Amino acid sequence: MKRERKVEAIFWSIAFPGFGQFLNKKYAKGFLFIILEFVVNVQARLNAAIIPSFYGLGEVANETVDYQWIMFYPCIYLFSMYDAYRDAGGKDVPYSAIPFAISAYTGTIGVIYSHTFAISGHILGVIWSPILFLICGYLIGMIIRVFIIRSARIHPQA
Repeated sequence: MKRERKVEAIFWSIAFPGFGQFLNKKYAKGFLFIILEFVVNVQARLNAAIIPSFYGLGEVANETVDYQWIMFYPCIYLFSMYDAYRDAGGKDVPYSAIPFAISAYTGTIGVIYSHTFAISGHILGVIWSPILFLICGYLIGMIIRVFIIRSARIHPQA
């Protein structure tokens, strides 16, 4: 049941930062994350960039956003997910912050390189590039976490 609770908190946080905190009955933190999400989203013009991204127009999405604001988004998004996971029982999981933190870093790198990162000559743009980097960062973080746990001889929990 505990594992299901952690997964549920992460999925609600993926849907919208702050919702995982509401699920965990951490209302003040939930409101804080929702306000941060709203401010950064509006200032960065993130929603306006999502639409051309889904049509495969990465260059148009890149021209739409304000990079001074969008740079904050991966860290807020991932910290909201980690916080909800932690409050749902993830604090008992050794080194559980590592995959979340590395994902935040790599997602930010994805934002930085969104103007130049291409697959088969197609610019992914400011939406898909960070998502791809974030997923890769999470996988790298899981590998690093396993390596640390094995090195320290700690029994991992799910």
